[in-house]
Amino acid sequence: MTEMTALAYDRTGPAQEVLTLRTLPRPAPGPGEVLVRVRVSSANPSDAKTRAGTRGPAPFALIIPHSDGAGVVEAVGDGVDAARIGQRVWLWNAAFRRPFGTAAQYVALPAAQAVPLPDTAADAAGAMMGIPGMTAHRALFADGPITGQDVLVTGGAGAVGAYAVQMARLGGAGRVIATCSAAKAGHARAMGADAVINYRDPDAAAQILAASGGGVDRIVEVEFGGNLPITRQVLRENGTVATYGSMAVPEPALPFYPMMFASQTLRMILVYVLPPVARSAALADITRWLAAGALQHPVAMHVPMAEGWKAHEACENTARVGGALIDID
Repeated sequence: MTEMTALAYDRTGPAQEVLTLRTLPRPAPGPGEVLVRVRVSSANPSDAKTRAGTRGPAPFALIIPHSDGAGVVEAVGDGVDAARIGQRVWLWNAAFRRPFGTAAQYVALPAAQAVPLPDTAADAAGAMMGIPGMTAHRALFADGPITGQDVLVTGGAGAVGAYAVQMARLGGAGRVIATCSAAKAGHARAMGADAVINYRDPDAAAQILAASGGGVDRIVEVEFGGNLPITRQVLRENGTVATYGSMAVPEPALPFYPMMFASQTLRMILVYVLPPVARSAALADITRWLAAGALQHPVAMHVPMAEGWKAHEACENTARVGGALIDID
């Protein structure tokens, strides 16, 4: 039986204790699937939370983590065009509701989840498109075009936030405002933000109002509950807040009537279950931007598979700036 090396765990716990290199059977592509030889695997906070056990017991007896990655199609299953063999691809949802993700030399998954990677794009860029890239795209464009609209990106120096700032620019937004810590302000500006505001400043809302000319039309929100007091001050009538997190205040009290009388929209984003139309739109835009070299892809670390636990540890706090990547091949 052909084997492969994988980074895996069979119990939840600290990254360095439970993530180990293992020799496992190499998967074979089933009908409608491709087998991808992985070159780069990307760790995300959701991977670290599942491995740590903060989201409950391990969902499978043995887990190879990571939904995101990039590599080359090695083989195809029945019903898949053999011309795809040798194609560079980036991967999404590889580990969603599945035990075996991209932190291995090989992964088999549905052919649609292996997206052609333009020749001009590095493997590292492709490996960061799944969760951060498509979350940013959905948060920005779920409620229609943003042309001429003022956009606030909270956590504008984070993995999702940095892409949201760039995509807002590419989508024709009017003014793009980011909030982050003072230490990361330079990074948010480098991504293209017109104004960067320290979210800890007591007058942060007033600064956002001044930078936007009286309020914002869209908010890409990393911390809905914690930032809700500011949201109420800066979101215009008919504005939308699209949120993909609320860790600090997981059950916020919603100011229903104030938001209703302002005709404001609250949208929840979960990248794993995007509607097919939204997924197709994201794939089309991202592919075009990758081909044009229109996006920056900051990388905080590249580590070998044997040190993959370091990438997980980096995802457990907000100190890193850029992707936490594991070099597989």
